[in-house]
Formats: sequence, structure tokens, C-alpha cells
Amino acid sequence: MADRVFTVLDLIDLDLREHNSLNLRCIGGRKGLGRAINIPDLNRPMGAIMGFFEDFAFQRIQHFGRGEVAFLRQLENEGKTETIREMFNYAMPCCIFTHNLSPHKEFFEIAENAQCPILQTELGSADFSARIMRILSRIFSPRQIIHGVLVEVYGLGILIQGDSGVGKSETALELIHRGHRLVADDVVEINCINGNTLMGAGANKIIGHHMEIRGPGIINITHLFGVRAIRDRKEVQLVVELEEWDAHKNYDRLGAEDHTIELLGVNISKLTIPVKPGRNIPIIIETAAMNERLKSMGYHAAREFNKNILKWIESDTARSVFFGHDDVI
Repeated sequence: MADRVFTVLDLIDLDLREHNSLNLRCIGGRKGLGRAINIPDLNRPMGAIMGFFEDFAFQRIQHFGRGEVAFLRQLENEGKTETIREMFNYAMPCCIFTHNLSPHKEFFEIAENAQCPILQTELGSADFSARIMRILSRIFSPRQIIHGVLVEVYGLGILIQGDSGVGKSETALELIHRGHRLVADDVVEINCINGNTLMGAGANKIIGHHMEIRGPGIINITHLFGVRAIRDRKEVQLVVELEEWDAHKNYDRLGAEDHTIELLGVNISKLTIPVKPGRNIPIIIETAAMNERLKSMGYHAAREFNKNILKWIESDTARSVFFGHDDVI
């Protein structure tokens, strides 16, 4: 669930564009715009309109499509509004009418008295349902704030972490200079979508595409490199941990074993890169990104190398045994 109360007004005010836009507008019950939305799901209230209130999912957003509106008009023509009044005795978050449809006048009056918001959109029912479920899934998904830099390298979302001063931002800046893209610097918000996908974005939209570089100070990546150098969100697919080189530590030189880190219950590949003068960390990260993509395609270079070494050893041993054996006639 979200960290704060998410209200109907928040839903209307969401900054959504293009295929995510809900195009919602309030046409009644404005006094109830502060009502909380607690469940990321919809309900088609045909049963309640017909007077069946057992298991009425009133806690959800109520979605009125062509079928529900047609039945409301029939009730209006017959002068039957008892079920409508009873429905508004339940604390519904809001009622949303798709296809630019509107309820009858008495429905508005009952909603106003109950202070229940009535929203409208020109989207069709199927399109609206798909969009709002996608949006609510993101809003109510588990989240975590992480210190680091999130970049996109060759299409792969890479979260760069490490102690303060190890060179995370400088590494990201060099990657951007080499044509890759920045998602967020310093503070990254991670959302777990559908239980298995981690989406990362800047925790603060105002400062999201700015970077702090020791020396120049705060720089605006969009103004310096253009919109090609940024993106708002990206799936986190690899975590790179930068650490100061420790001469007494044994580092993995083959990479035959895959290491992972758990974030919000999801295991993500992790790579530790020791940092010392002379090492080109951005190129190493680029190589790691390409190698990770090869792994996702089923090719694991280190394991293939080990396999070939074993074949060579076995064949060499067999050859030595064969040629070193004295034939007895």
C-alpha cells in the first residue's frame, strides 16, 4: 500500500500522459473528493443496482458502463430509486462513468447528499479498466527508497550502489556521456510490480534528473545532454556494487557463480566491482550489461569457458594415456 492516504482527488490529479491518461473529471459529489481509495480494484455494481447487496464490494471504485447506465435509466423511468439510495448508504470511494455517460438527475442528488464523488471519462470500459488497474497496481505496490544511481545501459536498468565518495555519480556521468541514460541520482524509489518486477524512478520529480558532482556541484542532465539522456522509469535488472579495492580480499575472477540481492522479495543479479586508480569502471559496467543480456538469452560465458577447459583437460589426459601406453604384441 502507498505510504500515505490516496484519495479520489489524488486520482484525478495524477500526472498521466498518452496511453496512461484516464481523462477523469468530477461531475458531482465534490465534497467527497477527500475520500480514501484503499483497494486497488474496480467493481461493476450491477448487482447492487438491482437490489442485491450481499458481498457488495463497496470498498472498491465503482465502475458504471453502458449496461449499468441502461439499467439506471430503466429504474428512473419506473420511478424506482430505493436500491440507489440503499447503495449510497455504503461508503463507496467514488463512482466512475465511462463512455462519457452520465446518471439521471436523482442519482446526482442522492450522490450529493451522500457526498460521494461522481467522475466521468470518455474512455471505453475495457480501455479504462486496463489503464486504471495498471496505475493502481503501481500506486499500491510495495516500495523502498534506496541510495544509489539508476541508469539505463544498452537497454538494461542498472542500479549503482556503494559508499559515499566511491564514485557512483561520476561513473554514471561518464556512462551518460557515452550515450546511455540517467533515470535517478542519489535517491531511487523502487516499486515491486506484480510481485516480480522492480521499477525504479526518482523519489523526487523536481530533482530527479539532476546530479551532484564533487567539483562542478549540481548539474542538470537534461539541459547538458538533452532529453535523449534521461528517462523517467526503468526496470531494475542488475545491481552493481562499487567498493574500494581491498588487497587482502579474494575477488571472483571467473564469474562462474551468479550472485543475487533481494529487493522487496525479488532476487536481482548483483555484481561487485572493486574500484582503484587505473580501472575504467564505466567500460566494465557496459561490458557487464552486455554480458547480462547474453545470460538472459541463455549464454553464460564463464560456464562455457569452464566447460571448454574441462573438455581440453579430459582430451589431453586421454591423449597422454593413449600415446604413453606400450602395446604388447
